[in-house]
Amino acid sequence: MTAAARTTIDPAEVEKFSRMAAEWWNPKGKFGILHVFNPVRLAYIKEQVCARFGRDPYDPRPFKGLRFLDIGCGGGLLTEPMARLGADIVGIDPSEKNIRTAQVHAAEQELEIDYRCAAVEDLVDEKFDVVLNMEVIEHVSNPRNFAKICSAMLKPEGLMFVATISRTLKSFGLAIIGAEYILGWLPKGTHHWEKFIKPEELKIWLGENGLTINGETGVTYHPLANDWKRSRDMDVNYMLVAQKT
Repeated sequence: MTAAARTTIDPAEVEKFSRMAAEWWNPKGKFGILHVFNPVRLAYIKEQVCARFGRDPYDPRPFKGLRFLDIGCGGGLLTEPMARLGADIVGIDPSEKNIRTAQVHAAEQELEIDYRCAAVEDLVDEKFDVVLNMEVIEHVSNPRNFAKICSAMLKPEGLMFVATISRTLKSFGLAIIGAEYILGWLPKGTHHWEKFIKPEELKIWLGENGLTINGETGVTYHPLANDWKRSRDMDVNYMLVAQKT
């Protein structure tokens, strides 16, 4: 087996995001749409984690004592809020530039986060209560194997969150043509429609590895309010939470 076949890293994807590393914390920059998207992700994670681990959602640090992994953490847009909520968190990304950006910003915020330039394969011997797999699975080279590796890192009864985009005609029109070419929310070429993953495909991959779906939701954009809300429509953006049984 070649080295390329053993890794889930897609070098072209790493290079693409490395070129934009300086933009992560600019709310009006190339990742501006993620800044707008972040609140709905955070609310969903907090709700599900508190319910699963019996934590008080009104506690300022409800994740204290829980070990998190943020895969494809980029500049730390999701990692930092998890740390503020008390999580003992590891953030990994295969891009050294992304990790440097994340480390510098966390230091400025006086946050203790274990950032590593690494792939999921490098952490196979570690275990986590919660694995965050948000907007990353559509960028890897072997998503089915990626799901297998991520699942193996969960502790028994642990949770995995996955956010991605479904492969539908609707997503081609909205997530590719609309978001990248018309609205300019993301640089052209950020996504490849053929790498999008339908919910039923993702559920099969997670089920193969001993995970049971606890919840699912679509996420849709509301232009007048300039925010994202949960929806029954999972034809484009969606999130799943699964528990290791």
